[in-house]
This record gives sequence, C-alpha cells and structure tokens, in this order.
Amino acid sequence: MSINTIKASRRQFLKASLTTTGGFSLAVNLPGCATFSGQGLSKNQSWVANAWLEISKASEIVFTLDRVEMGQGTTTGLTTLLAEELEVDPAKILIKYAPVENVYRNPDYGLQMTGGSNSISSSWGQIREAGATAREMLIAAAAEVYGVSVTKCRAENGKVSLDGSEKLLSYGDLAALAVSQSVPAKPKLKEAEDFRYIGKQNARLDISGKVNGRTVYGIDTDVEGMAYAVISRCPVLGGKVKSFDAKQALKSKGVVAVFEIYNGIAVVAEQYWQARKAQNLLTIMWDEGALATLSSDEMFSSFKKTAMNDKGEFVRDDGDFEEAESQAARVIEVEYQTPFLAHATLEPMNCVVEVSNDKARVWAPTQAPDLARIAVARVTDLSPDDVEVTVTAIGGGFGRRLTQDFIEEAAAVAYQAKRPIKLMWSREEDTQHDWYRPASYHKLKATLSDAGSVTGWDHQIVAPKLFDWFIRDAAPAQYPWAPKFMYGTLGSMGLAMQGIAVPNDETAIEGAVSNPYNIANLNVRHTHADIGVPVSFWRSVGHSQNAFYVESFIDELAHETTKDPYLFRHGLLEKHPRLQKVLALAAAHANWDTALPEGRYRGIAVHGSFRSYVAQVVELSVEDNTIKVHRVVCVVDCGIVVNPDIVKAQMEGGIIFALTAALYGEISLKNGRVEQSNFDDYALLRMDETPTIEVHIVDSNENPSGVGEPGVPPLAPAVANAVFSATGKRLRSLPLRLA
Repeated sequence: MSINTIKASRRQFLKASLTTTGGFSLAVNLPGCATFSGQGLSKNQSWVANAWLEISKASEIVFTLDRVEMGQGTTTGLTTLLAEELEVDPAKILIKYAPVENVYRNPDYGLQMTGGSNSISSSWGQIREAGATAREMLIAAAAEVYGVSVTKCRAENGKVSLDGSEKLLSYGDLAALAVSQSVPAKPKLKEAEDFRYIGKQNARLDISGKVNGRTVYGIDTDVEGMAYAVISRCPVLGGKVKSFDAKQALKSKGVVAVFEIYNGIAVVAEQYWQARKAQNLLTIMWDEGALATLSSDEMFSSFKKTAMNDKGEFVRDDGDFEEAESQAARVIEVEYQTPFLAHATLEPMNCVVEVSNDKARVWAPTQAPDLARIAVARVTDLSPDDVEVTVTAIGGGFGRRLTQDFIEEAAAVAYQAKRPIKLMWSREEDTQHDWYRPASYHKLKATLSDAGSVTGWDHQIVAPKLFDWFIRDAAPAQYPWAPKFMYGTLGSMGLAMQGIAVPNDETAIEGAVSNPYNIANLNVRHTHADIGVPVSFWRSVGHSQNAFYVESFIDELAHETTKDPYLFRHGLLEKHPRLQKVLALAAAHANWDTALPEGRYRGIAVHGSFRSYVAQVVELSVEDNTIKVHRVVCVVDCGIVVNPDIVKAQMEGGIIFALTAALYGEISLKNGRVEQSNFDDYALLRMDETPTIEVHIVDSNENPSGVGEPGVPPLAPAVANAVFSATGKRLRSLPLRLA
C-alpha cells in the first residue's frame, strides 16, 4: 500500500510535511551509545554520546557508527543490533562512520577510540534501544494513519503492516509523521527467542567491498595536489638529528623538498619511489641518545636487578604469604621473561594530511580519531577543533593505531611543505619504529603443604606502564579546548589522578592480579621498570603475557603435586564457574582422557579477559627441537553471541596471531637498534604451519563481552605446557625455543 491510497486528510498531512522540509528525515538519537563514564569530568556535565539513525523518505536507512572497522567485524556486529530491533535486514542499512565529536566517545574510556574488545558490549543495550525506539515511533505513526491502536500494527522488513490486511507503509512513507510521535521512555526490546538476526550465521557487511576493491584503506587515499613523503629516523630508538646534508637528495628526480622535522629528516617528492630513492642519498649525523648501547641482555639484567632492589607495590594481597612460606613443606621459585613484540599489521603506517591557514584535513587508518586531532595540533599552529579527521578502513590495528605518531609526522611534513602530503612507512620502518608490546620479567614463588596442596602464591611483575606513554595525547584529547602549553601538564595530571579522575593503569598487571585460582595466600606485586623503549597496547595487552606466566606456573604446580593438569585447575576454579565450565568443555572436546597417537602431546590453559572466558587445548609434536602444533581446541564463553561466525573467526585469528608470537615473536635490541626489519627475520606463521582449529561457543544468557582479544592469552601457555609433556623441559621465556 502506498501513501496515495490513504484517505485524503492523512495523505495531505504527510505530503505537506515531506515537501515543506525538502525531503524530511527522521533522526533518532541513540541515547548513551557512547556514554562517557565520568572520568575527569564534573558531575554536572553531560557526556551522553550518541550515534544516530536516519530514515529518508526514500526508505534509506543510514546508521552512523562510532567505532572503526579493522577486520574485527564491528560494522556487522553493531549494525546487526540496530537491524534486529528496527526489523530490517542488516544488509539494507547504509553505514556512515562518525566524525570526531565528543558525543562519539567510547563510554568505557572517555575517548573516541576503538579497542579493548568492547564495541559490542558497550553498545549492546543502547543501540538496541535506539532501534526499538525508532520502531515504536514508526508503528505509532502508522497507527495514526490507519486510525487504529498501535497493537494492530506490526513492523517487519522495513514496513509497517495493518494486522489482518495487506496494507503496508514503508518506513520512508512514515518518516515525517513518526518524528512527531512521542519518544518512548522505555521501548520494549525483543526477547531472545524472537531474534531474527542476533545469534545467526550472518554474512559480514564489509566483505563485498573488500573483495571487489571498493573499500578504501588509508594507504589507498589520494588527494588532489598530493605529494609523497618518507622520513629518515634515527636507527637508535629515541635518537635525534645532529646534522644532515641533502644536496644530492635534492638533485634527485621528482624531489620537492628535504627538511628536518621533530624526529628526523623528511623527503617530499611527487611519487613515492622518488622519495625513497632520494632518501638513500641523504647524509645524516645522529645524536644517538641514551639508548645507544642498550641490548636485550642488558635490559633483562637491569630488570632482574630492579626486582631485587624494589619489591614492588602490592596490587593484590590475600592472606599471609610470609606465614605460608614459613610453614611450607616445599617452596618452588621460578623466573619468566618475555621480549618486546611488534604489531606487524598488514597495512603499514600511513596518513594523508592537508594543512591550510585555518584548517587541517586528515585521512587516516586510526583507532583513535580524537587523539589524531591532538597529534596534528601539536605540530601546527591549529587547535584540535580546526582538525577534521576522516577515518578510513584499517588493514589491521591490534592496538598499534591507538598511537598517533604516524599522523603527527604527516602533519609536521604537510605543515612545512604547504601542500597535501601522503606519508607511507616501509615494512622495515614499521618493524623498527613500532611502539612495542612491553618486554617484562617475572618472579613466581609457590608454597606447598605436606599433603601437596598449594598454600601460597607470590608473583612479582617487573614491567613498564603503558599510560606513561599513552597519556601524552590521551589527556589533551579529553580536554581539546585546553591551550597547547597545557598538554604536558594535562598528561602529568592524568598520571597523578589515576584512580580518581582517570582509571588506574592495570596494563602491566591485568590477567595476573585477577588470578582465579583458589589459593588462600596470594600476592601480586608490580615493580615499575621502563628503559625508554616506546611501548603501547598490543592485542590483549597485559593478558597476552600474564596468562603465559600464570598458566605455565600453575601447570608446573600440577606436575609438582603429581596431579593431572586439567583436574588440578578444575579443582582450584570452584569460585569461577564460567572459567571452570569452558575448561571442562575444552577438555571434553579435545578428548583429554584418551590416549594420543605416538609422538603427539597435549597442553591446556584457561584465561579470562575482557569479560570473556576461553580455554584451549593444544596438540603438538616435537621433532629435531622443532615444535609443530597440529590441533587447537578452543571453547569461548562471551555471553550472548551476536554473530557466531565472527566469534569463531576472531578466536581463529587470535590463535594464529598468538601462535606466531609464541613460536617466533621477538624484537631484540643491540646497540639501541632493533635487530629485526621485515618478515624474513620477524616471521609470521605460514599457512602450512597453521593447525586445525576447532572453536566451540558456550550458549549463554549473559550480556555480550569481548571476542577480538580473548583468544590470544591461553595459546602460548597451552603450547608451552604441551612442550613440557613432550620433552620434560619447561620453557619459561618467549618465543618458545628448544635449542
């Protein structure tokens, strides 16, 4: 039924509404879609962020998202939430990504950023409520047109029907009238048994664009009048330019300019390879700085010395460990360590920036667009409000693109070059000038009774804090109105106000402080140690390391007490039923109690992160000191599942990502220089090395939780524990090496 078949009075009302507005749209706020949780703000300030839904008279449905897409399925997941309550096919919704505005800030962080595996969990209620609100307003509009009660109308497939008839009104027909309806204070959300899209095997909405080449990544961006830039940075981390000679580089074909910026020498040319060739003609003298003699061995020696001299801050102190130690029949003490790791995103760092007298425009694959504005403002004479950021599709983030150094560099070059600049990093630059997952050193001690039970656990963590590095742009981004001379002060204040105005930095201790095992006397201590190598968030952050330490050491204790590693864990997880359940299911699916073929061995690990719970069983073999993983069985409890296929894909991707790190991942230092440069010496897992991966999802009624990162932490300890079963050797450092 079209609008023309409705009785005249209703028809004229709708017609007038549509024509007088020149194509009226129904705009519905999404209340609380990115509600700020209150860090650093007065109680009277409202930080209720919203994405919004727009329905045009042509029935186009446009959904503005405040999260970025970097392969993790955010676009599909969030759109599915809206589509479910709005009663439309997710594939028929047009996606528009949010500009930089305070209203789009992530409610968990108070910043406009995507990370921490919280896109679905932070938007689960709000986006569904927004869809339900729009649906009820459209139904109310249809009821007014039909002259019936709202109970006689039903929304389905982008239309509202009159019960018992073939009359249909499209959402576009109803848009102008719906906007005048009362906004329901508490719209009714659908029950789980009525879901049409949530929990189903839905196709991803972003795949076709990637397959046919329509998707534009940052590295694909072209702007009229654009030149290309490359930057020579000091090979020693933290070093600066002392002097340089650009005479030969300036003679090279296509070169526009060569000049110094805050961290190196920029070469600007008409084409990318022209800039690269000219870069090789530069002569640069470097002030190598404080890290010029640093090596990885020296760093770990320093960590061990620091651990001896500084017992650290207690971040968990249950019972009386000293008493347990004094009464113990046996005390087991071990040391673990892990190296720096690079992110190795498929798309290297890149950015396009155009700076004019009163405005800057940025096209970038960034996870944090409001931090990008600060990076641009810092190296120009503009304020953050003068910076417009367009977020492109992202070819892998893993936390790397929370740091905005590549955007700051591009802005510094564009500011001097006086034309649009496309900065592109090489793979070597991406590897050697990353902001790495921190290296860390750990001391673990356990006490055992005469009966062989674990009576005490002491865990000392020696590692830097990520907020010390992240706060530089994060603090000013929360207060973009602040003058630039206050940026440093804001950062210092942010660090000082942890636990009061900003969250405590738990990146070094997460996954260790939450140790789930029922041990009466349990200590966790953190000793701060930072040698000056830039560090940042890496997929699953502190959990990625601390799960390795906790799950490897608990396995050691199982063998010390001659107990089965699975049964030992299961008995100590009585206070954590969801962890206990995924552990039991993983063991069952992996046939833990059955014998393996000769030469095959199993290891098990379980870990909770980002409010999700994951257990993994690894089957492997060892031949000539080479570890070959054949099978990984993974069980995940991530609450209500929006898209099972995406959950499985994220678990599989996390396992492959973690297996790469477990077997190969290491960034080592010599004379202050990163020794690795490309995938030949910073290896990724090959296709023929990829194990069979089985993912089992727990049916749950809990609210959704993270899936992008929780698949990573249990993998390394499960492999290490299987290697012990195979060889009798405990590998207490990563990557896992037998020779």
